[in-house]
Amino acid sequence: MIQAIIFDFDGVITDSEPVHLRMFQKVLADMGISLNEKEYYEIYLGMDDKGCFTTVLQPHGIKTSPDLIQSLIQKKTKYLMEYIKDHLFIYPGVVDFIEASRKRFSLAIASGALRHEIEFVLNHAGIRSAFDVIVSAEEVREGKPSPECFNTALERLNKTGPQQMKANECLVIEDSIAGIEAARAAGMKCIAVTNTYGRERLTMADRVVKSLEEIDIGNLLQGI
Repeated sequence: MIQAIIFDFDGVITDSEPVHLRMFQKVLADMGISLNEKEYYEIYLGMDDKGCFTTVLQPHGIKTSPDLIQSLIQKKTKYLMEYIKDHLFIYPGVVDFIEASRKRFSLAIASGALRHEIEFVLNHAGIRSAFDVIVSAEEVREGKPSPECFNTALERLNKTGPQQMKANECLVIEDSIAGIEAARAAGMKCIAVTNTYGRERLTMADRVVKSLEEIDIGNLLQGI
């Protein structure tokens, strides 16, 4: 029986993956490095900022010191926050699904996004209070496909409530291949949403939907 739902953030709650790509491109262009859309969606989507910048820079022979990576992350974050303040988009059905889910399940977010980005969007959408736990990029050592973020979310959920949940009692909602792999590695169920990839790319998930509007909250109590 499902006891908790753990949401990815970018590509599940907010349509921000194309925006992240543009901001990565903007920062990298200042260094004379190009990143095209195909590369991003095939290789880098699902990584946190640290993983993405490190992986992009290494083939160019650039020493990826912690200071350099942090400065690039800060630059990208500045560009991103300036953009989303005026161009924020929440996927249809997300707010209603979260409001209905919070009445029956413990809710968490486990994301490669930075915490202040997550907090800003959730507050703007009026759903911040629905989440008992948020695990952001700054709070884990390894990004997806490592299961660390989902394992951490479960550990924290078990500290907030009276009942101790197991991994197989958690449902992850993801949009990326790396995210599905992370959920499976954590021993959790996974529903994938086709906001970023087509259905044929998400077959590792337990179920694939076009929108959260397709998910029946009542049926989740018994399975997916």
